[in-house]
Amino acid sequence: MGRGTMRKLGMVQVDVFTDRALTGNALSVCLDGRGLSSEEMQALARETNLSETTFILPGEAAAEKERGVRVRIFTVQEELPFAGHPTLGTAYVLHRQTGASEVRLELNVGTVPVRFEQSDGLPIFGEMTQKNPTFGATHSAESIAGFTNLKPSDFDDSLPIQTVSTGMPFTITAVKSLQKLRSLTLDVARATEYLAQRGGKFLYFVSREVVDPKARLHARMLFYNGEDPATGSAAGCCASWMVAHGVAASDERVMIEQGVQMHRPSRIFVRATKQDNQVINVRVGGNCVEVLRGELTLP
Repeated sequence: MGRGTMRKLGMVQVDVFTDRALTGNALSVCLDGRGLSSEEMQALARETNLSETTFILPGEAAAEKERGVRVRIFTVQEELPFAGHPTLGTAYVLHRQTGASEVRLELNVGTVPVRFEQSDGLPIFGEMTQKNPTFGATHSAESIAGFTNLKPSDFDDSLPIQTVSTGMPFTITAVKSLQKLRSLTLDVARATEYLAQRGGKFLYFVSREVVDPKARLHARMLFYNGEDPATGSAAGCCASWMVAHGVAASDERVMIEQGVQMHRPSRIFVRATKQDNQVINVRVGGNCVEVLRGELTLP
């Protein structure tokens, strides 16, 4: 194939939920994915080999004003309807392009707004509003222990193990100690099979014992064949769960620390509102840092 037929795609890599490069959760953003097939997008996500890769699909101004900028999100294995760190990171890239204080993304789950604020001398802070939560099934410690290296007594029995979704269903699972959470191993195949039968997708393990005293919870998210350093979609579910079960007050902004064992420390700031015994207005925020910008060549 002649050189004149090669396609050039602009790519940006950002670290999300951190204010320091080479920490947080890395995200690769394709600045214009028009002309790529779904199969090519999936292949590119495997090529970057990050937790997620996103593809911006610019559209007509009227459509973008109504629904937001179209964005698709891929892991190395599949396309997702929603994910938190790709939403924040992609909105950050668009914010830097346009300077808009609010960026609206049209994702497969619907339109998600992300608002940006900057104080003098501080990094840009972005905060997305996720869908109002759906509270699903609760689970026994014995069931979850069955596909981990933990005993039922290692789980925090003062809090329910519960599936919650703000666009992606996570089962929030509280462990009593940081030491047990650090040593956690998970049989992902068995966990996936169990959750699929009960309306779940992934597990989000947390403990009230933390490394940073400013954090409310320490979190880990094991999935596929690895671990995610910061999971914004899970954090929204966790924020809803915290407010519902008294771990955080209504509208209190608290920090979840994640990625510490991976040497990718992340700080996820969350809050949600409890009104008339309903949890609403789930917000997940953090900082982002651009670390790489270049061009991808494809036939």
